[in-house]
Amino acid sequence: MGKPGVKESRSAPGRRTVIASLHDELRTRFGDRYSTAAAVRDHHGKDDSHHPVIPPDGVVFAESTGEVAFVVRVCARHGVPVIPFGAGTSIEGHVQAVRGGISIDMSGMNRVVAVRPDDLDATVEAGVTRLQLDRELRGTGLFFPVDPGADATLGGMAATGASGTTTVRYGTMRDNVISLTAVLASGEVVRTGGRARKSSAGYDLTNLLVGSEGTLGVITELTVRLHPVPEAMAAAVCSFPGLDEAVRTVVEAIHMGVPLARAELLDATAMHAVNFYSGFDYPEAPTVFFEFHGSEADVEAQGTMMQEISRELGGTAFQYARQQNERARLWKARHDAYPALLGLRPGCHGLTTDVCVPVSRLARCIAESEEDLKTASMPWGVVGHVGDGNFHAVFIIDPDSEAELAEAEAINERIVRRAVAMEGTCTGEHGIGLGKIGFLESEFGASGVAAMRAVKAALDPRGIMNPGKVVA
Repeated sequence: MGKPGVKESRSAPGRRTVIASLHDELRTRFGDRYSTAAAVRDHHGKDDSHHPVIPPDGVVFAESTGEVAFVVRVCARHGVPVIPFGAGTSIEGHVQAVRGGISIDMSGMNRVVAVRPDDLDATVEAGVTRLQLDRELRGTGLFFPVDPGADATLGGMAATGASGTTTVRYGTMRDNVISLTAVLASGEVVRTGGRARKSSAGYDLTNLLVGSEGTLGVITELTVRLHPVPEAMAAAVCSFPGLDEAVRTVVEAIHMGVPLARAELLDATAMHAVNFYSGFDYPEAPTVFFEFHGSEADVEAQGTMMQEISRELGGTAFQYARQQNERARLWKARHDAYPALLGLRPGCHGLTTDVCVPVSRLARCIAESEEDLKTASMPWGVVGHVGDGNFHAVFIIDPDSEAELAEAEAINERIVRRAVAMEGTCTGEHGIGLGKIGFLESEFGASGVAAMRAVKAALDPRGIMNPGKVVA
């Protein structure tokens, strides 16, 4: 899906001449920071998804907004696509060059421009990674809360509208990006706002670009919200008789107003994989990893209330992790669930679902989806950010088996259709990329998708910005 026209586009009459001219212009400007080496191109034509490598024609390693603008202007003049590249950690085929073009690698734009503790914000270049910003903030008493697991770039996280384990308490990238600097398809540089905590001025260009996946512009700089580090934090692990009991525990806690900072679900298969991969010995049963933030008294009260709710639904006694190093190890294990699951079947790829539904419908959505999953011929596991209604099924598929891919995609489609019917979404955090284009109309209707295409056409009339993604 999203790949029609790749062959025709790359073999169109005169294209080789255009690309040769473009190569010359970019080599002259960037020297050895422009590469057409096969290995470099292949690296930039693949993310962490099951989608195949589709390399760009060349890769520019940019180091400033001005350089990005130069590349976009040159590509616009030649009618050649532009594909932004952060850390390559996305999993819906966001960086594949389905119509050729130039990949702009943002890793060299890695300056933390400013940290402003008094205003609880920071400005960073798009290539700054999540862990890099975390290191920069040590000693300030502040942290950036959006944690998708991978050490993604902040620009990539904004482009895909990322979220993660702490969303239930602190929100997504949409909630934590104050303003952006971006290069539009014309090569013009636009700043979407200042640093004020609110504004009623004009259209919301910031949230138009957040989640646009490079199809409307290239994000080069962003100002993000920071939050005070809580006085106390504690993590707890609790096992349950089944997925339903685990999910209903979290839903009940939310209804009772327990201010969870994290509530992460792993099914029995995922727990088996994590134990093996990360050296734990937790029960291999459906499990929720909790975290509580606040004062010492708050954290104690939250843990006590959560334990009581869990016990009523068959949960085991909590195993706590209170020290920072213990919590870091526990959450690393949760973040490693995806590679851990892949390790159960070496040499295989993961195809991951990403639906999100209203929290009140989550237990039913997971229960019905589990019945679909039980029909699969390949191994699978379930993980989820259940505090905000988001869960993932990971199919571990043989990359050489078209039958397994087709089977996993068919089950994925049933899960997505079910979530949308429950007034949910086809993607809670991974984005559309190549993999979810076919589901947009069922979620937004034909008129909604037409409106998106109108925005795309207005900002990118030649269709050069990461074409073949989102609205194709």
